[in-house]
Amino acid sequence: MISLYKLLQVNLKKPTIPRISNIQRKTISCSSRKIMSSSEENLGFLQPRLVSMKLLAKSQSEGDGAVAKRSIGRQELKSLDPFLMLDEFSISPPAGFPDHPHRGFETVTYMLQGGVTHQDFAGHKGTIHEGDIQWMTAGRGIVHSEMPAGDGPNTGLQLWINLASKNKMIDPRYQELLDKEIPRVEKDGVTVKIIAGESMGVQSLVYTQTPTMFLDFAVKPNAQYHQIIPKSWNAFVYVLKGEGVFCTPISHPTSAHHILVLGPGDGLSVWNKSSIPLRLILVGGQPLNEPVAQHGPFVMNSQAEIEKTIEDYFYGRNGFEKVRYWRSN
Repeated sequence: MISLYKLLQVNLKKPTIPRISNIQRKTISCSSRKIMSSSEENLGFLQPRLVSMKLLAKSQSEGDGAVAKRSIGRQELKSLDPFLMLDEFSISPPAGFPDHPHRGFETVTYMLQGGVTHQDFAGHKGTIHEGDIQWMTAGRGIVHSEMPAGDGPNTGLQLWINLASKNKMIDPRYQELLDKEIPRVEKDGVTVKIIAGESMGVQSLVYTQTPTMFLDFAVKPNAQYHQIIPKSWNAFVYVLKGEGVFCTPISHPTSAHHILVLGPGDGLSVWNKSSIPLRLILVGGQPLNEPVAQHGPFVMNSQAEIEKTIEDYFYGRNGFEKVRYWRSN
């Protein structure tokens, strides 16, 4: 989600390419010492994941009057390969995200409350409501709008996932699932919605160009869960409601609107030791290990490709042919 007027301020000769830096990894919430209780010894994790960074999402203005709490895609955490951005957004009329382009990555929009109506220049139009998901592969180019479907507040999450260089210019596509169509499993006080990936032996219905897991957990008081994560993947937790204890049972609780970047390992443990329900998302993905050049809603592998993308957008070429004639309703 990005304001179109920001894009139009681009200097075609010298586009600004954000510097890509490595995240300084420092264990915060979980001690790096081997702390094992009798319950942990039976988790099946050879190397439990610890927290390498903890950040409170930062509110900022986005789009046209919208507010977003940003955790990935800010100075302290510019990216987490393959993830480029995570926003918890809120829009009420007349605010929203009017016509704007994308190229080179996927956007995942997950509604938490209310609804968002989407239109694009290829004729696709629809509305997703609370609990629904839209997984959009922008590929070679999409111009679309995302506007509130009701008086509001309309809140949700939007995650940007990078595409490998070989997939950046594929044709755009959508996968949309209603809340009732998303697989969910309940066990021992823990309910998980499997948006992408696998949990409790159940597989998601979504196909991801970049291998990804996206799980929505609801954990009742005094319940716990232990989720396997592919060892080579990067992963993070974002707390939506309540507070949880992560990694070891003696860690400090983490409250809503915090992101926890997880270090290496093969699994994550979570406990709800509070008196209220805990809700969180766990997201993981296979790193691409490729150069990243980003200018707003365009994500490629080099500055030359960014300059070419900007020209394609302004002149209506190579996937952006309809941009000259289309405006959302």
